[in-house]
Amino acid sequence: MLTGLFTKWRCWLLAGLLLAAGAARAQVPEAPGLHPAAAPAPLDVADVAHRLYPRLPAHDSASLAPGHRVLLLVPVVGYSQQTSGVAELALNLAYRAPAANVSTMVGAAQYTLNNQLIFTLTSALWRPGNRWALLGDWRIMRYPQSTYGLGMYTNTTDDAVSMDYKYLRLYQTVLRRVAPAWYVGVGMQLDDHWDIVSRNRRREVTSISHYPYGVSGRSVSVGPVLSLLHDGRTNAINPQGGYLFNVQYRPNLHALGSDRNFQSMIVEGRLYLHPSPRSANILALWSYNALTLSGNPPFLDLPATGWDMYGNTGRGFIQGRFRGRNLVYGEAEYRYGITRNRLLGGVVFANAQSVSEINYTRGKGESDGGFEKVVPALGAGLRLNLNKISHTNLAIDYAWGLDGSHGLALNLGEVF
Repeated sequence: MLTGLFTKWRCWLLAGLLLAAGAARAQVPEAPGLHPAAAPAPLDVADVAHRLYPRLPAHDSASLAPGHRVLLLVPVVGYSQQTSGVAELALNLAYRAPAANVSTMVGAAQYTLNNQLIFTLTSALWRPGNRWALLGDWRIMRYPQSTYGLGMYTNTTDDAVSMDYKYLRLYQTVLRRVAPAWYVGVGMQLDDHWDIVSRNRRREVTSISHYPYGVSGRSVSVGPVLSLLHDGRTNAINPQGGYLFNVQYRPNLHALGSDRNFQSMIVEGRLYLHPSPRSANILALWSYNALTLSGNPPFLDLPATGWDMYGNTGRGFIQGRFRGRNLVYGEAEYRYGITRNRLLGGVVFANAQSVSEINYTRGKGESDGGFEKVVPALGAGLRLNLNKISHTNLAIDYAWGLDGSHGLALNLGEVF
């Protein structure tokens, strides 16, 4: 019964439920009355520093006007389940072309106590008048990590497999506006994993959960991507309203260099509501769904917890905790101010996820199973306003999964 329900849900999502892609970054003008005249002016870390040390330059109120840029370089020492201790230099660049959404570039250089070395750069660049948009996701990583098999009936002890590999991702898409806030686009996406070595507690392995593809050696997936996007926001660093809907279809082709032919699709949506017209507090909703339409992707290219574009799905769970041919994910977050000047804020959130099972029959191989189990998580966090011009917060969250998982999450900008 549950399998049938999930199957219908997946079809409903594919037909057009609120789903969208993190690749596009934007935000809608605030509704009138959200910041009454009596409310104190917004305050950020730079303002506090200027008050303590008046020699430091004050904010320029025109710094995000067309032709100006806001750049944040933030050194971070932190912790996450997949990295253990981490030292990071995070970059956030925001600027606005004439009559366009806020363009953003978010980068990071990280070294972790798990001997991981990570360089990432994601971008959403809007041309004047929002006629064109350029979306990119580039990363190169040396990334030893644990994985836990396929499906929802796994655990983090008996099923753990240590995978060590290097990874290059190059995603680039060009979008053209075809109607107000609607875009169509085309691009190319490459996922190249090499020097893959997988070990369980006893020995090196060449299959995980009976799945043999891309578990050792090298795996390459490459193909064009076709995108349909609606984005009514103007600044995705910290959206204040509106919604985003995005569909990406990707056929991975042996003729272009892929190890195997397979087809995948991402359907994602984000919605931002103001429960009270007299408050700037926001209820944010997110649905992210990664689907395999045909073929057998390499193991590391299967949909998994925390492997969306910005690595934000599944707060409360270690990255890669659940993996399967199809993933459905939903999250709700309430964002509120703690101080009236918005220097400090807070969030409470809940998420839920499921991956489809993969059935294995000796002599016949793998076949698709259904969605059988949902695992939710609950959490709360703090927000520190780093820059009131670009609306960039430092996000510090802690979440608890109902399967016993729990963990800390840090972000420069809102999670979604």
